[in-house]
Parts: sequence; structure tokens; C-alpha cells
Amino acid sequence: MDNVLEIKHLNYSVEGQDILKDINLDIPRGTYLTFQGPSGSGKSTLMRIIASMINATSGEVLFNGKHLSDYEPTLYRQKVSYAFQQPTLFGKTVKDNLEFPFLVRDKEFDQKLVTSYLEMVNLNESYIDKSVNDVSGGEKQRIALLRNLIFPPEVLITDEVTTGLDTDNKVIVHDLIDRFNEKRGVTVLRVTHDESEIAAASHKVTIESGEIKDV
Repeated sequence: MDNVLEIKHLNYSVEGQDILKDINLDIPRGTYLTFQGPSGSGKSTLMRIIASMINATSGEVLFNGKHLSDYEPTLYRQKVSYAFQQPTLFGKTVKDNLEFPFLVRDKEFDQKLVTSYLEMVNLNESYIDKSVNDVSGGEKQRIALLRNLIFPPEVLITDEVTTGLDTDNKVIVHDLIDRFNEKRGVTVLRVTHDESEIAAASHKVTIESGEIKDV
């Protein structure tokens, strides 16, 4: 199967402490992988390395067969997108956030497209002009995810994005991510401690003490 990511003998240390130890993992294109394991096991560190937010101490990550260092960072992050547990909306309005993906690609803001995306997560066109201070936590997470997905990446990394959300918001977020995985072929790497998400996952990777224990 065609691998979108290949992780080879990857290690990461901080001040002499080994956080990740000889990680080897092939990630097939279009898959939905759930990463589980105790807090502090290295899951989020691995995701940040894959997202080119920090550099491994040794080893390599290949994306579409090329080393991360061969990619221009801004272009790479358009292809491998990271969604955080605590979403941050910048600027003054929701539009400032949903316009950003267009600006970095030198494209004109498409309100019709953005409205269709908002409707995917049970929000309407009126949200475009809302102040970022007037949206709830669940709405903020949905908007932040749309910011990642308006131009679908090849890989979406979600790091505990449903933590703190109520059941309705969790369902909306799950449905959105599932839609892009199944219909757009976006590869999803999910970090979660949520037992229901882990139980429902079809493909799991367990990381303990910086090592892959089970795939």
C-alpha cells in the first residue's frame, strides 16, 4: 500500500531524557490511525515532529517519499495540518480565521464555500461576521477545524480535539473528520485518551514510555 508517511529509527531527547526511542512506523495514505497511551508517553511529541513543529534528535520522517527537510515549511504545513486540543481563534472575527487559509495561498476569500463548510458543522453564514469573543468553546473548536480543512490537507493531525466538548459537539467533530477521511481521502492521525474513541477506532497505535508497543 502507498505510504504517505514513513518514520524511520526516530529518536527525540531533551536534556538527556529520552522522550521517543527508535520509532518505526509506516502510515498508509487515507488511513485513520488512533494513537493511545498514558500521558507523557510521547504521543504529542511524535505528532509535533511529524508536523515539522520540532525536529527529531535522530532518525527521519519521509512524506510522500521525501525527507521533511526537502520541503519548504509553510508549504509542508499546508499538506500536514495540526489541530490543537485548545483551539486559538485570532483576529477579531470568525472571518479573520476562515479567510487565513485563502490569504496564505494568495486566493480570494470565497464566502459561498466558507458558508458550505460552516453548515457542515451546524453553523450558519451569520457566524462569518461574529466576534471571536462571542463563540462558545465547542463552536471555537469547530471553526478552528474548518480553518484546517477548507483546503483539505493530505494529513490531518488531531491532538485531543474533543477534550472538554459535550456529546453533541463531539459528534459534530467526529462526523466532520470522518467525512474528510472517507470522502476526501485525508489521512487522519488522532491522539486521544477518550475511551469511547479508542474503543471505536479501527486502527490503533499504542505508545508507552516513548516506544511503540502495539500497532
